[in-house]
Amino acid sequence: MNPSADMSMLHLIAQASWAVKAVMILLVAMSLWSWWMIGYKALVLKRAAKETEAFEDKFWSGGDLNDLYAYVKTNGDKNGPNAKMFEAGFREFVKQMRQPNGQDNQDKPAILDATRRAMRVATSRELEKLERGLPGLATVASVSPYIGLFGTVWGIMNSFRGLASVGQATLAQVAPGIAEALIATAIGLFAAIPAVIAYNRFTTQVERLESRFETFAEEFQNILQRQA
Repeated sequence: MNPSADMSMLHLIAQASWAVKAVMILLVAMSLWSWWMIGYKALVLKRAAKETEAFEDKFWSGGDLNDLYAYVKTNGDKNGPNAKMFEAGFREFVKQMRQPNGQDNQDKPAILDATRRAMRVATSRELEKLERGLPGLATVASVSPYIGLFGTVWGIMNSFRGLASVGQATLAQVAPGIAEALIATAIGLFAAIPAVIAYNRFTTQVERLESRFETFAEEFQNILQRQA
C-alpha cells in the first residue's frame, strides 16, 4: 500500500476489488431503476387522482346514468379507475335487470350483490395496476443498505489482509482500502433513501385513492338500490 495513494473518488472506485466493484455496479443499477420507477409512478398516480376527481364531478353532475355509461364506453382507456368501476357495476346491473326475474322484488338483493361483486373485481384490478412497481421500490429500500454493507465488509477485510504482510501499519496505509470499501455503503444509502421516501409517499397516495374508490362504490350502490 502506498502512503501517498490517490484518494479521489474515481481512483478509489477503480482500485476497488472485483467483489466491491460488482456490489457498486449492482447498487447503481438498482438506484437507476428506482429513480425511473419513482418518476413513472409519480405520473401514474397523479393522472389517476386527476381522472378520479374529473369522473366524480361528472358523476355527481346529475346526468342520466345511461348517458354516462355510454360516455365511459366511448372513451375507453381514457377513463380513470373509478370510471372503470362504474362501467363494470352498471353493466352487471343492467345485465341482471334484463334477466327474466330481474324485475322481481325478491330477486333485487341478488342483483345488487352481483353488481357489488363486479365492482369489487374492477376495484381490485385497478388497485393492482396502481400498486405495480411498489414492491420493487420496497425491495430496493430494504436491501440496498445490506448489499452496500457487504461490499464494505469485503473491502475492509481485503485491506486488513493486505496489512498482514506489512511490518508496521499506519493510518495512511489502511485509509485507501477502508475508503473504497465505505463507498459501497454510501452508494447503498443513496439507492435506499429515495426508494424509502417514494415508497411511503406512493403507498399513502394509493391508500387515499382506495378510500375514495370504496366511498364511490358505496354511494353508487345506494343509487342502484333506489333504482332497483
